[in-house]
Amino acid sequence: MELNKLEPQGNGCRAYVIVQNDSTTQFQTVKLDLVLFQQDGVIGRRFAIDLAPIKPQKRTVKLFDLDGLACDRIGSLLINDVVECKSAEGPLDDCLAG
Repeated sequence: MELNKLEPQGNGCRAYVIVQNDSTTQFQTVKLDLVLFQQDGVIGRRFAIDLAPIKPQKRTVKLFDLDGLACDRIGSLLINDVVECKSAEGPLDDCLAG
């Protein structure tokens, strides 16, 4: 996963994230616990997003909006944990390592 671009959007910021799935698994649910750090390194916000569906052996761009937060205040994002991860066959173990 790569944070590729930030773009002002109304009173907030739109984040463009590139997700690379090199596996043969199609993910139906990928809920991430993310922590946003401000430019000064201080935690600005913690939130969850679902990036699914993620097709197998494909690179995909996903978008999400951060309301009430200017793009120039964002320093980085950290994947703190994977809250939920499922394929068509059911829940998957240790998605954070993948």
